[in-house]
Amino acid sequence: MHAVRIRVAAAYDPGMSEVDRDALAAGLVAAVISGVPSTAWAVARRHDVLAAARAAGTLVLPSGAAAGLAIAALDLGVIGRRIAAIRALEQLPQWLDHVAYGEAVGAVLRARRRARCA
Repeated sequence: MHAVRIRVAAAYDPGMSEVDRDALAAGLVAAVISGVPSTAWAVARRHDVLAAARAAGTLVLPSGAAAGLAIAALDLGVIGRRIAAIRALEQLPQWLDHVAYGEAVGAVLRARRRARCA
């Protein structure tokens, strides 16, 4: 795997710790990557690719990672069951998005820590 070099410019205070910068970079990358599984699923099945984004917009809580599976259980299993837009979505791609988010956060954090220790 190639080293991931992410420069987070104006999104943080220069006084932030390396750990906070790592978390910010990982979260930004994961936020972009985590929607790929459900978007690909929607395209392949000729469904509305924005349905998941609109449904996610009805949540007050953030979504997440391998903690994604735990957060998916909360987002989709507990909260989402009560929100029609989320309940109407196919569940598999939504769970895959959560897993993708977690994997992306983990990969970015590992790469940044490795680079810092090298």
